[in-house]
Amino acid sequence: MTTILYENPIFLEHQVPEGHPERPDRLRALNLALEHERFAPLKRLKAPQGNEDLVLLAHPEEHLRAVMAVIPEEGINSFEADTHASPASLQAALTGIGGAVAAVDAVFAGEADNVFVASRPPGHHAEKTKAMGFCFFNNAAIAARHAQRIHGVERVAIVDWDVHHGNGTQDIFWDDASVLFCSTHQMPLYPGTGAKDEDGRHGTIVNAPLSPDTGSEHFREAFKSRVLPALENFRPDLVIISAGFDAHHRDPLAQINLTGEDFDWATGKLLDVAGRYSANRVVSLLEGGYDLVGLAESAGLHIQRLMRG
Repeated sequence: MTTILYENPIFLEHQVPEGHPERPDRLRALNLALEHERFAPLKRLKAPQGNEDLVLLAHPEEHLRAVMAVIPEEGINSFEADTHASPASLQAALTGIGGAVAAVDAVFAGEADNVFVASRPPGHHAEKTKAMGFCFFNNAAIAARHAQRIHGVERVAIVDWDVHHGNGTQDIFWDDASVLFCSTHQMPLYPGTGAKDEDGRHGTIVNAPLSPDTGSEHFREAFKSRVLPALENFRPDLVIISAGFDAHHRDPLAQINLTGEDFDWATGKLLDVAGRYSANRVVSLLEGGYDLVGLAESAGLHIQRLMRG
C-alpha cells in the first residue's frame, strides 16, 4: 500500500483559548509519534490551501461569509461557547479543505492507495449553515462532493468513528442517496443527535449509538452489525473516514473505553471494504482526540494500518 500524509504548519496557528481541548499540541503529539522509524516509508506532503469555491460544495455562501466575519484581526473571537477563531484560523480551515481535496485527487490519480490528512480545526460538526463543536467547514462533506464533481464518483461512503456524532455530515447528506453516512458515537453526549431512527430520506444515514462506559466489544459489535453491512450493501466507490480518536479510554471528553487496537481493527475492516469495491481508495481526515497520549497512539496505529493495507 502507498500512503500519503498531508500536513501543514498553518494548522498549528489556529489558536484557541488556554485550556481548550482542541489545541495545537494535538498535532505536535502526533508528529512526535511519526518520528518512529516505522513511519519512514510514509510519504509526507504539505497540504495546499483550498479556496472559497470549495467551501461552497457543501455550504451556502452566507455560511462562508458568516465564518469570515468572525475571524479577528488579532486575539481570539468566538462563533459560540466552544468554537473559536484567531487571525490564522480561516487559512487553517481552508488548508484543511485543500488537504482533503488533494487526498481525493491523489487516490484517483493512483498516486496513493490511501491518504491521511492531519489537519485542524476539525469538520464533522459543521452543518450546512452553522459552525459549531470546534468546526468551521465540513471537510469530509466537501471531499465527497469534490469526488463526485471532479472524478465522477457515484457512491461515496463516509464512516465517522469520532466519539461525538457527526451531526454536520448527517445534516448535509440527509436527503442525498449518493452518500452513505455511518457513525458510531457515544449517546447521550454532545451534540445530542445520532439516534438509530435518524436514517435520512433514503435510508443512507446509519447511526450506531453506544452507551457510556462501554468498550471494545460493544464498538466492534456495532461496527459488525450496522456499519459493515450498510457498506456492503452500498458498495462505495470511495471511502472517507472521519477519524476522531476521542473514543480512546484516556480521552477526557467521553466515556467510550476504546484502545488503539480498536482503531487499528476498524481501519482494517474499512480497508477490506475499499479493496472489494473502491480499488483500495480511502481518505482519512483527522477529527477529534483530546488526550495527547491516546491520540498519538490511536492515530499512529491507524496510519500504520493504512500503510500496511
